[in-house]
This record gives sequence, C-alpha cells and structure tokens, in this order.
Amino acid sequence: MTAETSQTLDRGLRVLKLLADTDHGLTVTELSGKLGVNRTVVYRLLATLEQHALVRRDLGGRARVGLGVLRLGRQVHPLVREAALPALRSLAEDIGATAHLTLVDGTEALAVAVVEPTWTDYHVAYRAGFRHPLERGAAGKAILAARHSPNPDPGYILTHGELEAGASGAAAPLLGVTGVEGSVGVVMLTDAVPERVGHRVMEAAREVADALR
Repeated sequence: MTAETSQTLDRGLRVLKLLADTDHGLTVTELSGKLGVNRTVVYRLLATLEQHALVRRDLGGRARVGLGVLRLGRQVHPLVREAALPALRSLAEDIGATAHLTLVDGTEALAVAVVEPTWTDYHVAYRAGFRHPLERGAAGKAILAARHSPNPDPGYILTHGELEAGASGAAAPLLGVTGVEGSVGVVMLTDAVPERVGHRVMEAAREVADALR
C-alpha cells in the first residue's frame, strides 16, 4: 500500500475478488483468514458492500457476490465495444466479411460489437445482441478452446452452417485480458474459409486484446 491508496477500499475490492472466485460463498471467518484481518473488519466491509448491493449473505451467513455487480458489469460492454471497433473495422474491410466481438454471458456467447464491410455486394447480417450457446459457432468454440486447451494460444476455430445455413465462421479467442473472456471473428457466406482469414482473425484478436489491457 502507498500513501496515495486507500487501505479500506483495497480490502473491499479484495473481498469482491475472493467472492467472485467461489461458487459457494465465504464465511466471515474464511474471509478474515484470506485477508489477514480480524473478523470485526470483515463485518464492516461486508455491511458496507451490502448497502450497495455488491454483496449478499445467505441464511447460513455465507457472503456471495450481489446483484449490484451485474449493474456495474452492464456498463463494461460499451467500453469494451468502443475499444474493439478500430480492429473490427479493419478486419471487416480487409476480409470483406462481417466482423464481431463476442463475450461470455453465462453459458452463452453474446455479440457485443459488430462491423459490416462497406465495399461488398452482400454479406451476412449479424447483429449486436445476438446470442447462441458456447458449444455452437466459431465464436463460442474459440472461447471454449482458450478455456480448456493446455496450449496458451489455441489458434483459431472454423465452423460451417452451425448458426446459419450456408454461412461459415472463423474466430480466435481474446488472450491475456484479465476479467474478459471472449473472441473476435468473422462470418461469411462461403463453404470454406480461406486459410489467410484464420490468421487475420488471430491478428485482430491480438489487436483487441492489446486495446483492452
């Protein structure tokens, strides 16, 4: 801690991070041990966070992340979208296909930013807000590849006809961005995606990741 930082705020943020990393919540005693502070301090932190709906406690006394965090999280999408747009525009114009940034939303993939090429006679209509299961489509499968692959860079994923008949997709995961799980990809009307598209999508994913760091 430095003179310019707040110890209380730091502890409160650490509480939120600890709770976000568990599915079952934590007791005051467990939080006290993890933070290295006494239980009285933890009680005060939890009471303050509860007032802002950032933490809730169940009947057993275990603290969990509150619904207030979701309200804060909704404001992240516009910021992420703004940071990603330059790379997506470049990708869409270069490939001549609809480019998109997709983030995890529960068990679904959610398109949060979409850019269509300006020079093509036709392209796939793909809208921000479109959802699909993570197990279907290049965008979701790229996210799962990054989540489960032992390789730190799983490359890109190609699919055909999984979300829309006649459409193919290519996507690469965002890597090295703390707190953001997603992918960058393109969707096009073709039976086979050219190899250069996969590498170009990986390049765009790296550009977006750099913009978000």
